[in-house]
Amino acid sequence: MNLQAIAAIYGFEMNRTRRTLGQSVVSPVLSTSLYFVVFGSAIGPRMAEVGGVAYGAFIVPGLMMLTLLTQSISNAAFAIYFPRFTGTIYELLSAPVSPFEIVAGYVGAAATKSTVLGLIILATASLFVPLEIRHPFWVLGFLVLTAVTFSLFGFIIGIWADGFERLQLIPMLVITPLTFLGGTFYSLDMLPPVWRTVTLFNPVVYLVSGFRWSFFGHSDVRVEVSFAMTLAFLAVCLVTVRWMFRTGYRLKS
Repeated sequence: MNLQAIAAIYGFEMNRTRRTLGQSVVSPVLSTSLYFVVFGSAIGPRMAEVGGVAYGAFIVPGLMMLTLLTQSISNAAFAIYFPRFTGTIYELLSAPVSPFEIVAGYVGAAATKSTVLGLIILATASLFVPLEIRHPFWVLGFLVLTAVTFSLFGFIIGIWADGFERLQLIPMLVITPLTFLGGTFYSLDMLPPVWRTVTLFNPVVYLVSGFRWSFFGHSDVRVEVSFAMTLAFLAVCLVTVRWMFRTGYRLKS
C-alpha cells in the first residue's frame, strides 16, 4: 500500500478545505443554526415533547444527519469531478497509485470534513437546546460510518456526472427531500399507519432513526436494523466504485 500517495491526496483535499473555510464550514453551520433558532428556540417550546424528549433536542440528530449527508456527497463529488474537468485525472491514473489508494485519499478527506462539521454542529446545537447524549460512542460511530458511506456515494456521483449541474442533481432532488421526509422533524408515530408504512421504504429513515437512538436511547426503527441498512449501503457503494475502476467508467472522459 502506497501510504504516501494516500497522504498526498488527503492532504491536498484538506488544504483545499482550509482555503475555502467560509464555504466549507461556516456556511453549513450558519444554515443549520437557523434551523435551531426557528425550530428549537422559537417553535420548540410551544410544541409537546416527542417520545419524552423536548422538540428542540429531538430534531438535533435529524439536522446533523441532513448536513452530514449533503456535505459528504458534495465534498467527495467535487473532489473527484474537478480533476476530470481539468484533465489532471490523467496524471493521477498514470501515477503508481492503486484505485484503493485513490478512493482512500479522496473519501477519507471528504469523510473527515463531514465528521468535523457534524461535531461542530453538535456543539452549536448545545448552545440553543439542552442535550443529553446517552450513547456517545455510538454517536461517533454512526457519524463516521455515515460520513464514509455517503462520501463514497458522492465519489460515485463525481465519476458519473458529466457536468456541474449533475453534481447537484442527486443531492438536491433526491437526498435532501428523502432526509426531510425521513423523520428529521417528526417521529414516525405521528404519521397515519399508511404513510408510516410508505416512509419505511425511505432508506434515510434508518440512518436518522439509528442516529437518534444513540442520543436518546429510543427510535422509530430498531438500532440493529438501522446499523445493518447503513452497512448494506456502504457495501453497495464499495462494489460500485470497484466496478467503475475495473471498467474505467468515465474516469478518462
